Amino acid sequence: MDSDAPYYLHQLPVPGEERFASLALVNTRFTVSHGPVDLLEDTEAAHLWLVRHELLPDRVALAGRQLGRLRSLREALRELFTAYAAHTAPPQASLDTLNASLAAAPPTPRLVWIAGEPRRADEPDSGNPAGAALSLLAEDGTELLIGQDAAQLAECGARGCTRWFLRSHAARRWCTTKCGNRVRAARHYAARKGL
Repeated sequence: MDSDAPYYLHQLPVPGEERFASLALVNTRFTVSHGPVDLLEDTEAAHLWLVRHELLPDRVALAGRQLGRLRSLREALRELFTAYAAHTAPPQASLDTLNASLAAAPPTPRLVWIAGEPRRADEPDSGNPAGAALSLLAEDGTELLIGQDAAQLAECGARGCTRWFLRSHAARRWCTTKCGNRVRAARHYAARKGL
Protein backbone atom coordinates (compact mmCIF):
# COMPACT_ATOMS: atom_id res chain seq x y z
CA MET A 1 0.00 0.00 0.00
CA ASP A 2 1.22 3.53 -0.72
CA SER A 3 2.76 5.20 2.32
CA ASP A 4 1.15 8.52 1.36
CA ALA A 5 -2.31 6.94 0.96
CA PRO A 6 -5.06 8.10 3.35
CA TYR A 7 -5.02 6.29 6.72
CA TYR A 8 -8.29 4.49 6.05
CA LEU A 9 -6.81 2.67 3.04
CA HIS A 10 -4.53 0.89 5.51
CA GLN A 11 -7.63 -0.80 7.01
CA LEU A 12 -6.99 -4.51 7.51
CA PRO A 13 -8.76 -6.71 4.97
CA VAL A 14 -11.35 -9.03 6.45
CA PRO A 15 -11.48 -12.80 5.91
CA GLY A 16 -13.11 -13.58 2.58
CA GLU A 17 -12.31 -10.35 0.74
CA GLU A 18 -9.35 -11.99 -0.99
CA ARG A 19 -11.70 -14.59 -2.52
CA PHE A 20 -14.87 -12.57 -3.06
CA ALA A 21 -14.66 -9.13 -4.65
CA SER A 22 -18.36 -8.65 -3.85
CA LEU A 23 -17.53 -8.89 -0.14
CA ALA A 24 -14.78 -6.31 -0.60
CA LEU A 25 -17.29 -4.11 -2.46
CA VAL A 26 -19.78 -4.21 0.42
CA ASN A 27 -16.94 -3.24 2.76
CA THR A 28 -16.06 -0.08 0.81
CA ARG A 29 -18.35 1.87 3.14
CA PHE A 30 -17.31 1.82 6.80
CA THR A 31 -16.66 4.03 9.81
CA VAL A 32 -13.37 4.84 11.50
CA SER A 33 -12.66 7.00 14.54
CA HIS A 34 -12.57 10.10 12.31
CA GLY A 35 -16.00 9.37 10.82
CA PRO A 36 -17.57 7.60 7.84
CA VAL A 37 -15.44 6.51 4.89
CA ASP A 38 -16.66 5.68 1.39
CA LEU A 39 -14.03 4.22 -0.93
CA LEU A 40 -16.46 4.90 -3.79
CA GLU A 41 -16.99 8.57 -2.90
CA ASP A 42 -16.46 9.78 -6.49
CA THR A 43 -15.64 8.42 -9.94
CA GLU A 44 -11.89 8.71 -9.37
CA ALA A 45 -12.02 6.73 -6.11
CA ALA A 46 -14.34 4.11 -7.62
CA HIS A 47 -12.08 3.80 -10.67
CA LEU A 48 -9.09 3.23 -8.37
CA TRP A 49 -10.97 0.57 -6.39
CA LEU A 50 -12.03 -1.28 -9.56
CA VAL A 51 -8.50 -1.14 -11.00
CA ARG A 52 -6.94 -2.37 -7.73
CA HIS A 53 -9.35 -5.32 -7.76
CA GLU A 54 -8.48 -6.03 -11.40
CA LEU A 55 -12.07 -5.52 -12.53
CA LEU A 56 -11.43 -2.55 -14.84
CA PRO A 57 -8.45 -1.65 -17.04
CA ASP A 58 -6.67 1.48 -15.83
CA ARG A 59 -7.12 3.20 -19.20
CA VAL A 60 -10.94 2.96 -19.02
CA ALA A 61 -12.66 5.97 -17.46
CA LEU A 62 -15.65 5.60 -15.19
CA ALA A 63 -18.68 7.84 -15.71
CA GLY A 64 -20.98 9.20 -13.01
CA ARG A 65 -23.84 6.95 -14.11
CA GLN A 66 -21.60 3.89 -13.80
CA LEU A 67 -20.55 5.04 -10.32
CA GLY A 68 -24.22 5.22 -9.36
CA ARG A 69 -24.77 1.66 -10.58
CA LEU A 70 -21.73 0.44 -8.66
CA ARG A 71 -22.95 2.08 -5.45
CA SER A 72 -26.45 0.66 -6.02
CA LEU A 73 -24.98 -2.82 -6.43
CA ARG A 74 -23.00 -2.35 -3.21
CA GLU A 75 -26.15 -1.45 -1.27
CA ALA A 76 -28.14 -4.27 -2.89
CA LEU A 77 -25.46 -6.80 -1.92
CA ARG A 78 -25.43 -5.43 1.65
CA GLU A 79 -29.22 -5.90 1.85
CA LEU A 80 -28.97 -9.40 0.34
CA PHE A 81 -26.25 -10.36 2.85
CA THR A 82 -28.39 -8.98 5.69
CA ALA A 83 -31.45 -10.91 4.51
CA TYR A 84 -29.41 -14.09 4.15
CA ALA A 85 -27.98 -13.76 7.68
CA ALA A 86 -31.45 -13.05 9.12
CA HIS A 87 -33.07 -15.90 7.13
CA THR A 88 -35.61 -13.48 5.66
CA ALA A 89 -36.58 -12.49 2.15
CA PRO A 90 -34.61 -9.55 0.78
CA PRO A 91 -36.24 -6.45 -0.67
CA GLN A 92 -37.30 -7.01 -4.28
CA ALA A 93 -35.42 -3.86 -5.31
CA SER A 94 -32.14 -5.46 -4.15
CA LEU A 95 -32.80 -8.57 -6.22
CA ASP A 96 -33.70 -6.40 -9.21
CA THR A 97 -30.48 -4.39 -8.84
CA LEU A 98 -28.36 -7.53 -8.63
CA ASN A 99 -30.09 -9.10 -11.62
CA ALA A 100 -29.72 -5.91 -13.67
CA SER A 101 -26.01 -5.90 -12.84
CA LEU A 102 -25.73 -9.55 -13.89
CA ALA A 103 -27.23 -8.61 -17.24
CA ALA A 104 -25.14 -5.42 -17.66
CA ALA A 105 -22.51 -7.18 -19.77
CA PRO A 106 -22.72 -10.93 -19.40
CA PRO A 107 -19.58 -12.85 -20.33
CA THR A 108 -19.50 -14.58 -23.68
CA PRO A 109 -18.80 -18.32 -23.66
CA ARG A 110 -15.84 -19.35 -25.79
CA LEU A 111 -14.17 -22.62 -26.62
CA VAL A 112 -10.43 -22.55 -25.87
CA TRP A 113 -7.68 -25.16 -25.95
CA ILE A 114 -5.69 -25.41 -22.72
CA ALA A 115 -2.91 -27.98 -22.38
CA GLY A 116 -4.14 -29.73 -25.51
CA GLU A 117 -7.73 -30.07 -24.30
CA PRO A 118 -10.88 -28.14 -25.21
CA ARG A 119 -12.39 -26.11 -22.37
CA ARG A 120 -15.12 -23.56 -21.96
CA ALA A 121 -14.00 -20.05 -21.03
CA ASP A 122 -16.31 -17.16 -20.28
CA GLU A 123 -14.75 -13.93 -21.52
CA PRO A 124 -15.93 -10.55 -20.24
CA ASP A 125 -17.56 -8.15 -22.69
CA SER A 126 -14.62 -6.06 -23.89
CA GLY A 127 -16.95 -3.51 -25.51
CA ASN A 128 -18.43 -2.49 -22.15
CA PRO A 129 -15.69 -2.81 -19.50
CA ALA A 130 -17.61 -0.96 -16.75
CA GLY A 131 -20.69 -3.10 -17.38
CA ALA A 132 -18.47 -6.18 -17.35
CA ALA A 133 -17.10 -5.15 -13.95
CA LEU A 134 -20.65 -4.79 -12.59
CA SER A 135 -21.61 -8.14 -14.06
CA LEU A 136 -18.56 -9.86 -12.56
CA LEU A 137 -19.22 -8.33 -9.12
CA ALA A 138 -22.88 -9.38 -9.26
CA GLU A 139 -21.92 -12.89 -10.35
CA ASP A 140 -19.37 -13.05 -7.53
CA GLY A 141 -22.02 -11.99 -5.01
CA THR A 142 -24.43 -14.56 -6.37
CA GLU A 143 -21.81 -17.29 -6.06
CA LEU A 144 -21.10 -16.23 -2.48
CA LEU A 145 -24.79 -16.34 -1.54
CA ILE A 146 -25.54 -19.71 -3.13
CA GLY A 147 -22.20 -21.43 -2.57
CA GLN A 148 -20.74 -23.38 0.34
CA ASP A 149 -19.18 -20.23 1.81
CA ALA A 150 -22.59 -18.63 2.41
CA ALA A 151 -22.91 -20.37 5.77
CA GLN A 152 -19.76 -18.52 6.92
CA LEU A 153 -21.05 -15.05 5.94
CA ALA A 154 -21.41 -12.76 8.95
CA GLU A 155 -21.58 -9.09 9.87
CA CYS A 156 -18.99 -7.89 12.37
CA GLY A 157 -20.36 -7.91 15.92
CA ALA A 158 -18.31 -4.91 17.06
CA ARG A 159 -20.36 -1.82 17.82
CA GLY A 160 -20.05 0.71 15.00
CA CYS A 161 -18.46 -1.73 12.54
CA THR A 162 -20.54 -2.48 9.45
CA ARG A 163 -18.13 -4.76 7.62
CA TRP A 164 -19.00 -8.28 6.49
CA PHE A 165 -16.62 -11.24 6.55
CA LEU A 166 -16.42 -15.01 6.23
CA ARG A 167 -16.07 -16.77 9.58
CA SER A 168 -13.19 -19.19 9.90
CA HIS A 169 -15.02 -20.86 12.81
CA ALA A 170 -18.51 -20.58 14.31
CA ALA A 171 -17.38 -18.68 17.40
CA ARG A 172 -15.79 -15.82 15.46
CA ARG A 173 -17.85 -12.63 15.82
CA TRP A 174 -15.49 -9.87 14.67
CA CYS A 175 -14.12 -9.04 11.23
CA THR A 176 -10.58 -8.38 12.51
CA THR A 177 -8.62 -8.72 15.73
CA LYS A 178 -8.71 -4.92 15.91
CA CYS A 179 -12.52 -5.00 16.30
CA GLY A 180 -12.29 -7.88 18.78
CA ASN A 181 -9.68 -6.04 20.86
CA ARG A 182 -11.83 -2.90 20.84
CA VAL A 183 -14.84 -4.85 22.17
CA ARG A 184 -12.78 -6.61 24.85
CA ALA A 185 -11.17 -3.31 25.94
CA ALA A 186 -14.61 -1.67 26.22
CA ARG A 187 -15.88 -4.60 28.32
CA HIS A 188 -12.82 -4.42 30.56
CA TYR A 189 -13.23 -0.66 30.99
CA ALA A 190 -16.95 -1.04 31.83
CA ALA A 191 -16.19 -3.79 34.34
CA ARG A 192 -13.48 -1.73 36.06
CA LYS A 193 -15.65 1.37 36.09
CA GLY A 194 -18.46 -0.62 37.70
CA LEU A 195 -16.24 -1.68 40.65
